[in-house]
Amino acid sequence: MDIEKILSQMTLEEKAALCQGKDFWHLVGFERLGVPEMMVSDGPHGLRKQDEQADHLGVNESIKAVCFPTAVGTAASFDRELLYQLGEAIGESAQAENLGVVLGPAANIKRSPLCGRNFEYFSEDPYLSAQTAAAYIRGVQSKGVGTSLKHFAANNQEARRMSISAEIRERALREIYLASFEGAVKEGKPWTLMCSYNKINGVYSSQNPWLLNEVLRKEWGFDGMVMTDWGACDDHVQGVASGLDLEMPRAGDSDDLALVKAVREGRLSEKDLDTAVRNLLGTIDKYVTKRNPPAEFDWGVQHHQARKFAREAMVLLKNDGDLLPITGNKKVAFIGGFAAKPRFQGGGSSHINCTEILSALEAVRSVCPVTYAEGFAVDDMEADPARQAEAVKAAAEADIAVLFLGLNDRIESEGYDRRDMKLPPCQNELVKAVCAVQKNVAVVLHNGSPVELPWADSVPAILEAYLGGQAAGGAVVDLLFGAVSPCGKLAETFPLRLEDTPSYLDFPGETDKVYYSEGIYVGYRWYDKRKLPVLFPFGHGLTYTTFAYSNLRLSSDAFDGGELTASVDVTNTGKFAAKEIVQFYVRPDHAGIDRPVRELKGYGKIALAPGETGTVTVTLDRRSFAYWEERIHDWDVEGGRYVIEAAASSRDIRLCAPVEVKGDALRVPVTGDTIMSEIRKIPGARELLNEALGAKEHKMEGGDAAEEAISNEMAEAMSAEMPLHCLGSFNNDLPREFLLSLVEKLNALQGL
Repeated sequence: MDIEKILSQMTLEEKAALCQGKDFWHLVGFERLGVPEMMVSDGPHGLRKQDEQADHLGVNESIKAVCFPTAVGTAASFDRELLYQLGEAIGESAQAENLGVVLGPAANIKRSPLCGRNFEYFSEDPYLSAQTAAAYIRGVQSKGVGTSLKHFAANNQEARRMSISAEIRERALREIYLASFEGAVKEGKPWTLMCSYNKINGVYSSQNPWLLNEVLRKEWGFDGMVMTDWGACDDHVQGVASGLDLEMPRAGDSDDLALVKAVREGRLSEKDLDTAVRNLLGTIDKYVTKRNPPAEFDWGVQHHQARKFAREAMVLLKNDGDLLPITGNKKVAFIGGFAAKPRFQGGGSSHINCTEILSALEAVRSVCPVTYAEGFAVDDMEADPARQAEAVKAAAEADIAVLFLGLNDRIESEGYDRRDMKLPPCQNELVKAVCAVQKNVAVVLHNGSPVELPWADSVPAILEAYLGGQAAGGAVVDLLFGAVSPCGKLAETFPLRLEDTPSYLDFPGETDKVYYSEGIYVGYRWYDKRKLPVLFPFGHGLTYTTFAYSNLRLSSDAFDGGELTASVDVTNTGKFAAKEIVQFYVRPDHAGIDRPVRELKGYGKIALAPGETGTVTVTLDRRSFAYWEERIHDWDVEGGRYVIEAAASSRDIRLCAPVEVKGDALRVPVTGDTIMSEIRKIPGARELLNEALGAKEHKMEGGDAAEEAISNEMAEAMSAEMPLHCLGSFNNDLPREFLLSLVEKLNALQGL
């Protein structure tokens, strides 16, 4: 498509029409200009293509498609290649269905475990989230289908998500909530990006020029199309002026007329409208030129892929006494409604109409005979005495009891948040009753976010299956019986109590605002800083073998920019072939700006046979050591000693290596409010102060009594924290003009 030629031939009315959808799922086309309609579809973990009688939340039927594990699980794989392959599979499916863009992935941070849509988000950590999203994006787009990275930004709750204002300080916004998108944009290069419903610091995301133009396009270099979430357009004219390209779905002729009228009245520049049209035509052009439907398409192949992906996405949380894997000629009881009717996906706009569903009860038939007792129905909240009695009997007669527990769709879904972190009471009662008659108990969890486990100390083994897609039952059986060893690790912290969570006092906010008062301390950053015990830490996950770490080495013991590589040797010291995920954290080891105890800045996954040794290497760059400095509105590297940690989890640090980092020359403008300790950090400032003030800086008015009342320590502290403008209060002979000239000289020292 000759985009500039098409643009020159379009009427003002046609330009306006292109800037909102034709209907629920299609973009407008113009036959006379050779611009085809393009269809988009939900589908972060499988296609949810609907017909013309569409509804956003999935009441109407969608096409049959393979449901892969949701993001909560795929992030736990810590596996970029797996996410790329998942993206390839979804991209291929989209090509077969003549789709231009898949609406996903979702890279919002898990601020609270109560967020109803956490199953569709990757992590509490922005680095892991960004890396995972970028790999998925590259995989989908390798098949000539676009992605729409969402929901940009700070969509961290479902409560009042269409109107709430997320009140976030600049540093937390940059280091946590925007960083999750930044890496995905820069490394994944998505065709499109979807604005969230909510406001950020009082401004709707879809009409936020700072967010869309300054940050997204100018700073990050995004050159694709920006669309709204469905119904997230507040003011279409203001949106287009602020960097929005497409309103979805179609809101009606009134929005077209509003754009036309605004241009004709001079309230909207036609140049801004043309920019939006170019971005839209550019996306449609990619759809046209990359159209390449597969000659053959086999759902069965993708079903087998889904089972493989699910195995990598599940996390063995506990395995006391090596209860798992189940081997030998043991009598096994499967207990719980989820064994026969697994919960494998979340509710809402990502709900897939599956090609088939494989339960654990069905999958285990090809492995060994088991006794099954329902124990509870998946929608039960209160215990059924008859079902529970049957389950206890089955457990007592078995050598090992496997309990399948979890949350149902009514508890956890898009559209609303959870009220607590509890499992239904009937399930907790069942665990207690079974443990009273059987010591060999393994629990399999089907849930989209952390749950409280009051019985965790009473059961030897816990397998977190998350929402593992349509083949989840087969993957669970593969892991329980040792066909493969578990290898996933938690992409989120499991707290002991809801009251321990960072956002407990500020979630989901009141009236029209929610304050992110925990700042940068989200997830493990919070628990580590406060030294809080947790149920299972970020990055935790076991296998059926053991791994030894050795020989952590850095490419240099000093870093002044560029790249620093960190390598560690890993040896499989057990009896099973397995994969290990090595996490690399950066820990500041010097006095300075307030920082988290440690932050994930790299990871690698390695498969090793028993006795085999391999090496995991990551590359760290300037951003690995940087924090967001609000005073200069930019990233800054603080010089000093840092420690690179090679770890099996955020609380299982295996090896450490120090590195001296050369800091940036932080240049913060001096004002009358700048305190003396900050001024003295400026190169040459001490000399300038000594010359200008002599001994006056430390002079205190008063006699011997005053000197006795003020200790040296007190005087030193007061001097360090004294704003520059206060010097005149303690030194009567310093006129205001002198202090203003001092400010100018101190800024001149910094080249400001």
